[in-house]
Amino acid sequence: MPCNLSPETIDKTIAFHGHTCPGLAIGIRAAELALRELGDSPEVNMVAVSETDMCGVDAIQFITSCTYGKGNFLHRDYGKMAFSFYDRNSGKGFRAMVKPGIKDEIDNELAVLMRKDDNGSITPAESERITVLREISRQLFMTLELDEMFVISQPNEPVPTPARVLESMVCECCNESIMESRSRRLGGKTLCIPCFSAQEQKV
Repeated sequence: MPCNLSPETIDKTIAFHGHTCPGLAIGIRAAELALRELGDSPEVNMVAVSETDMCGVDAIQFITSCTYGKGNFLHRDYGKMAFSFYDRNSGKGFRAMVKPGIKDEIDNELAVLMRKDDNGSITPAESERITVLREISRQLFMTLELDEMFVISQPNEPVPTPARVLESMVCECCNESIMESRSRRLGGKTLCIPCFSAQEQKV
Protein backbone atom coordinates (compact mmCIF):
# COMPACT_ATOMS: atom_id res chain seq x y z
CA MET A 1 0.00 0.00 0.00
CA PRO A 2 1.61 3.30 -1.09
CA CYS A 3 0.27 5.23 1.92
CA ASN A 4 3.28 5.50 4.23
CA LEU A 5 1.37 6.58 7.33
CA SER A 6 1.13 3.94 10.02
CA PRO A 7 -2.05 1.86 10.32
CA GLU A 8 -2.39 3.24 13.86
CA THR A 9 -2.38 6.83 12.56
CA ILE A 10 -4.97 5.98 9.92
CA ASP A 11 -7.20 4.21 12.46
CA LYS A 12 -6.97 7.17 14.85
CA THR A 13 -7.80 9.57 12.02
CA ILE A 14 -10.89 7.54 11.14
CA ALA A 15 -11.92 7.50 14.81
CA PHE A 16 -11.44 11.27 15.01
CA HIS A 17 -13.65 11.84 11.98
CA GLY A 18 -16.21 9.22 12.94
CA HIS A 19 -16.20 7.08 9.79
CA THR A 20 -14.11 6.22 6.78
CA CYS A 21 -14.97 7.49 3.30
CA PRO A 22 -13.34 8.65 0.03
CA GLY A 23 -13.21 12.27 1.22
CA LEU A 24 -11.34 11.34 4.38
CA ALA A 25 -8.90 9.29 2.29
CA ILE A 26 -8.13 12.39 0.20
CA GLY A 27 -7.33 14.32 3.36
CA ILE A 28 -5.14 11.52 4.70
CA ARG A 29 -3.09 11.49 1.52
CA ALA A 30 -2.90 15.30 1.36
CA ALA A 31 -1.55 15.35 4.92
CA GLU A 32 0.91 12.60 4.02
CA LEU A 33 2.08 14.73 1.10
CA ALA A 34 2.53 17.73 3.40
CA LEU A 35 4.73 15.68 5.73
CA ARG A 36 6.73 14.38 2.77
CA GLU A 37 7.32 17.82 1.27
CA LEU A 38 7.76 19.95 4.38
CA GLY A 39 8.88 17.47 7.01
CA ASP A 40 7.54 16.44 10.39
CA SER A 41 9.71 17.97 13.07
CA PRO A 42 9.51 20.70 15.74
CA GLU A 43 11.38 23.02 13.36
CA VAL A 44 8.49 22.97 10.87
CA ASN A 45 5.88 25.69 11.51
CA MET A 46 3.19 24.28 9.24
CA VAL A 47 0.18 26.15 7.89
CA ALA A 48 -2.59 24.53 5.84
CA VAL A 49 -5.15 26.12 3.54
CA SER A 50 -8.10 24.08 2.30
CA GLU A 51 -10.20 25.15 -0.68
CA THR A 52 -13.02 22.80 0.37
CA ASP A 53 -14.86 21.91 3.58
CA MET A 54 -15.22 18.20 2.82
CA CYS A 55 -14.39 15.30 5.13
CA GLY A 56 -10.68 15.42 4.36
CA VAL A 57 -10.10 18.57 6.42
CA ASP A 58 -10.51 16.47 9.57
CA ALA A 59 -7.67 14.22 8.45
CA ILE A 60 -5.45 17.22 7.74
CA GLN A 61 -6.15 18.67 11.19
CA PHE A 62 -5.52 15.38 12.96
CA ILE A 63 -2.35 14.35 11.11
CA THR A 64 -0.61 17.73 10.68
CA SER A 65 -1.88 19.34 13.92
CA CYS A 66 -2.93 22.40 11.89
CA THR A 67 -6.24 23.56 13.35
CA TYR A 68 -8.67 26.41 12.91
CA GLY A 69 -8.38 27.27 16.59
CA LYS A 70 -4.61 27.80 16.40
CA GLY A 71 -5.00 29.93 13.28
CA ASN A 72 -2.72 27.72 11.19
CA PHE A 73 -5.52 26.07 9.21
CA LEU A 74 -7.54 28.33 6.92
CA HIS A 75 -10.61 27.64 4.80
CA ARG A 76 -11.12 29.22 1.39
CA ASP A 77 -14.66 28.51 0.21
CA TYR A 78 -13.74 27.83 -3.43
CA GLY A 79 -15.30 24.38 -3.78
CA LYS A 80 -12.07 22.93 -5.15
CA MET A 81 -10.42 19.70 -4.04
CA ALA A 82 -7.17 21.55 -3.40
CA PHE A 83 -4.94 22.09 -0.39
CA SER A 84 -1.92 24.33 0.18
CA PHE A 85 0.72 23.76 2.85
CA TYR A 86 3.48 26.07 4.05
CA ASP A 87 6.35 26.13 6.50
CA ARG A 88 6.46 29.62 7.99
CA ASN A 89 10.04 29.09 9.14
CA SER A 90 11.53 28.21 5.75
CA GLY A 91 8.97 29.96 3.54
CA LYS A 92 8.56 26.76 1.56
CA GLY A 93 5.10 25.85 0.32
CA PHE A 94 3.10 24.03 -2.31
CA ARG A 95 -0.46 23.53 -3.54
CA ALA A 96 -1.89 20.07 -4.21
CA MET A 97 -5.05 19.47 -6.21
CA VAL A 98 -6.64 16.08 -6.78
CA LYS A 99 -6.01 15.21 -10.42
CA PRO A 100 -9.16 15.44 -12.51
CA GLY A 101 -10.27 12.30 -14.27
CA ILE A 102 -8.63 9.74 -12.01
CA LYS A 103 -11.99 8.13 -11.24
CA ASP A 104 -14.36 9.53 -13.86
CA GLU A 105 -15.99 6.18 -14.55
CA ILE A 106 -16.81 5.70 -10.87
CA ASP A 107 -18.04 9.30 -10.51
CA ASN A 108 -20.28 9.05 -13.57
CA GLU A 109 -21.99 5.93 -12.25
CA LEU A 110 -22.27 7.43 -8.77
CA ALA A 111 -23.88 10.59 -10.13
CA VAL A 112 -26.66 8.58 -11.79
CA LEU A 113 -27.29 6.56 -8.66
CA MET A 114 -27.21 9.59 -6.36
CA ARG A 115 -29.84 11.32 -8.48
CA LYS A 116 -32.03 8.24 -8.09
CA ASP A 117 -31.41 8.28 -4.36
CA ASP A 118 -32.39 11.95 -4.19
CA ASN A 119 -35.68 11.46 -6.03
CA GLY A 120 -36.59 8.25 -4.18
CA SER A 121 -36.48 5.94 -7.21
CA ILE A 122 -33.39 3.98 -6.16
CA THR A 123 -33.61 0.20 -5.65
CA PRO A 124 -31.99 -1.69 -2.75
CA ALA A 125 -29.44 -3.15 -5.17
CA GLU A 126 -28.55 0.32 -6.43
CA SER A 127 -28.15 1.58 -2.86
CA GLU A 128 -25.73 -1.25 -2.22
CA ARG A 129 -23.90 -0.32 -5.41
CA ILE A 130 -23.35 3.20 -4.06
CA THR A 131 -21.67 1.70 -1.00
CA VAL A 132 -19.48 -0.49 -3.22
CA LEU A 133 -18.46 2.41 -5.47
CA ARG A 134 -17.57 4.62 -2.51
CA GLU A 135 -15.37 1.87 -1.10
CA ILE A 136 -13.68 1.42 -4.49
CA SER A 137 -12.98 5.17 -4.51
CA ARG A 138 -11.60 5.07 -0.98
CA GLN A 139 -9.28 2.18 -1.78
CA LEU A 140 -8.12 3.92 -4.96
CA PHE A 141 -7.19 7.07 -3.06
CA MET A 142 -5.38 5.10 -0.38
CA THR A 143 -3.31 3.12 -2.88
CA LEU A 144 -2.38 5.68 -5.54
CA GLU A 145 1.12 7.09 -5.50
CA LEU A 146 0.99 10.67 -4.24
CA ASP A 147 2.38 12.05 -7.48
CA GLU A 148 -0.29 10.16 -9.43
CA MET A 149 -3.07 11.44 -7.16
CA PHE A 150 -2.22 15.15 -6.95
CA VAL A 151 -1.20 17.95 -9.26
CA ILE A 152 1.53 19.66 -7.23
CA SER A 153 2.34 23.30 -7.96
CA GLN A 154 3.41 26.56 -6.36
CA PRO A 155 0.77 27.98 -4.00
CA ASN A 156 -1.64 30.63 -5.28
CA GLU A 157 -1.03 32.92 -2.33
CA PRO A 158 1.88 33.82 -0.04
CA VAL A 159 2.33 32.26 3.38
CA PRO A 160 -0.68 33.33 5.49
CA THR A 161 0.25 35.68 8.31
CA PRO A 162 -0.21 34.44 11.87
CA ALA A 163 -3.51 35.13 13.59
CA ARG A 164 -3.62 38.44 15.46
CA VAL A 165 -5.65 39.53 18.46
CA LEU A 166 -7.68 42.51 17.27
CA GLU A 167 -9.86 45.06 19.01
CA SER A 168 -13.40 44.03 19.89
CA MET A 169 -16.21 46.30 18.76
CA VAL A 170 -19.94 46.39 19.46
CA CYS A 171 -22.52 46.06 16.70
CA GLU A 172 -24.80 49.09 16.89
CA CYS A 173 -27.76 46.98 15.78
CA CYS A 174 -27.69 43.82 17.93
CA ASN A 175 -25.22 45.10 20.58
CA GLU A 176 -23.11 41.95 20.34
CA SER A 177 -19.32 42.04 20.46
CA ILE A 178 -17.45 41.43 17.18
CA MET A 179 -13.85 41.32 15.99
CA GLU A 180 -12.74 44.58 14.38
CA SER A 181 -11.74 42.76 11.18
CA ARG A 182 -15.24 41.32 10.80
CA SER A 183 -17.11 44.59 11.34
CA ARG A 184 -18.89 46.48 8.58
CA ARG A 185 -19.85 50.14 8.19
CA LEU A 186 -23.24 51.19 6.85
CA GLY A 187 -24.99 54.52 7.27
CA GLY A 188 -22.34 55.66 9.71
CA LYS A 189 -22.88 52.66 12.00
CA THR A 190 -20.61 49.78 12.93
CA LEU A 191 -22.39 46.49 12.26
CA CYS A 192 -21.68 42.78 12.49
CA ILE A 193 -21.88 40.80 9.25
CA PRO A 194 -25.41 39.36 9.83
CA CYS A 195 -26.84 42.79 10.70
CA PHE A 196 -24.98 44.40 7.81
CA SER A 197 -26.40 41.82 5.39
CA ALA A 198 -29.93 42.34 6.71
CA GLN A 199 -29.66 46.13 6.53
CA GLU A 200 -28.02 46.08 3.09
CA GLN A 201 -30.98 44.14 1.66
CA LYS A 202 -33.31 46.91 2.82
CA VAL A 203 -31.26 49.72 1.22
